[in-house]
Amino acid sequence: MVNKSGRFLLLAVAIVAIVNGSQGANILGLFPSLSPSHLIIQMSAAKALAERGHNVTVVTTLKPVVNHKNINMVQVPISKEEAQQMSDTIGAMTKSDNSNMALSLLRMMGQMDFMFRKNAETLMDDRVKELYLNKDNKFDLVLSGYFMNDFQLGFARKVNAPVIVLATMPPNQMLNPLIGNPLEVAYVPSINDSVEKGKALTFRQRLTGYLTSTSFGLFQYLTERRNRKLFKEIFGDDPTIPEYSEMLKNTSLIFFASHAASEGPIRPNVPGAIEIGGIQIKDKPDPLPRNMAEFLGNATDGAILLSLGSNVKGSHLKPDTVVKMFNVLSKLKQRVIWKWEDLEKTPGKSDNILYSKWLPQDDILAHPKIKLFINHAGKGGITEAQYHGKPMLSLPVFADQPGNAEAMVKKGFGLTLSLLTLEEQPFQEAILEILSNPQYAQKVASFSSLYRDRPMTARESVIYWTEYVIRHHGAAHLQSPLVHMNFIAANNIDLYALFAGILVILVLILRALVKIIHRRFFSKSKKEKTH
Repeated sequence: MVNKSGRFLLLAVAIVAIVNGSQGANILGLFPSLSPSHLIIQMSAAKALAERGHNVTVVTTLKPVVNHKNINMVQVPISKEEAQQMSDTIGAMTKSDNSNMALSLLRMMGQMDFMFRKNAETLMDDRVKELYLNKDNKFDLVLSGYFMNDFQLGFARKVNAPVIVLATMPPNQMLNPLIGNPLEVAYVPSINDSVEKGKALTFRQRLTGYLTSTSFGLFQYLTERRNRKLFKEIFGDDPTIPEYSEMLKNTSLIFFASHAASEGPIRPNVPGAIEIGGIQIKDKPDPLPRNMAEFLGNATDGAILLSLGSNVKGSHLKPDTVVKMFNVLSKLKQRVIWKWEDLEKTPGKSDNILYSKWLPQDDILAHPKIKLFINHAGKGGITEAQYHGKPMLSLPVFADQPGNAEAMVKKGFGLTLSLLTLEEQPFQEAILEILSNPQYAQKVASFSSLYRDRPMTARESVIYWTEYVIRHHGAAHLQSPLVHMNFIAANNIDLYALFAGILVILVLILRALVKIIHRRFFSKSKKEKTH
């Protein structure tokens, strides 16, 4: 009888566990960035959680390409005027030399102000405020999409939930303070540089890294000042919300779109830094649209994919640059899929070129006929090319793209040219070099194997650590003490000042003793001599 009761109890416990396990958590994703490429990575993480069975609500301004039937969308769409303003901002960036990221960010502060203002306005929209004003809404976690918008973290406090920041970049000077990740300028290169395997940073690299870090320091100061202002504007009417700097300390984890073990740089990371590089890449590619599948299927000499990302449009390029690109590509024996928005005004007609407004980029790169990817060196595109083992020719435009391109070249995955000063001959020579020299394809294929070799996939990492934070109602126990220390304490400046003060006092005491001894013995000797 006791045995039967015990079995019944175990069965009941198992049933309860199964029922409870099937009840998903309520997760809120705040992804109001105006960059479609950022949204792809953010929505890919949200999709993984929705597929897991969690109830995911997402706030966006753009209509996402990646989605899931179980994701509840709250879209605050931008107007036609705002879309044009965004396009004009990107267009202005393409016409400037942005090879130095820190300096280009400082120069573009005014241009980017519109993006941050729209982010703040999205959070103040009635449809979004309803998420915390309606007391029936209960959230177990907030995923905060990062774009230098730390003020957004206040929303997690409004819904009384822990927060994970979802970044579309590797650990860097802008994000590290949120989790106390150390800034190691001496041996971790700046974003515009790369360290070759088995080598240390040169003097020039360390000098460049220090100067870049200093420039970023100024950019951080200006960004923080703007963030404080927007934070007060959005949440200032709530007397219970903590002060801005205190609110930042509530970050549980950061999901970084990187994989340092293969990509580098090798650097110390605190437990709160979780790398999910490649989260947007499917385990199995979806079938291509019929016209693309047929176009690539008939590419007997292979094919090239050309895409300058989701932000840069063909209309942003100088007309003569477009002509030069078409003149080169139309003469190749390879077929070319070219991302081009205005199908009524294409660069030209050629049997080997297929234009398309939108591209399933990950699925195309997975196709065996693709032999080269001409890109803008965006982090997402380079990640997908590396994963699928495709060599690249990068034409960087702004932000982290010049640094990404340089790092890619140093690893031997391809070549880079300036889009701003592109000429036909160098463009043609670079394409033919990559297509004819097998070393580029071999090196990126070898990297692909390394990139995929990890204890958990990006998707598994997102699911595990999200559920970890939910289970423990935050991850304060993983937080580095550095989060709660100011610059002076974090760098032991007060200790050095104390030691310097003690040393000065000891020197003064020793000097006084020497004077006393000198006077006593010198005076005594002088008196004896006189006597």
